[in-house]
Amino acid sequence: MAIKSLVTHVEIDTAGKAHNCQASAKHRIEKGDVRLKVRNGRSWDHYCLECAKKIIGRDIEKLKAIQDMPPPA
Repeated sequence: MAIKSLVTHVEIDTAGKAHNCQASAKHRIEKGDVRLKVRNGRSWDHYCLECAKKIIGRDIEKLKAIQDMPPPA
């Protein structure tokens, strides 16, 4: 049996059409912009680079905290 991952399926791609970032409607992703794609069930959530960097940084910190957790007594 394969070992599961805490990290969900993610990709970096270019937007095929203009749309809003799913983290902030104030952030517009224009056609041709690089964006972060995160698998959400059968579909994808799309984030602008500004939000993607915040999400990735925050999640790296969470994973580091988990890695440094002491085992239960």
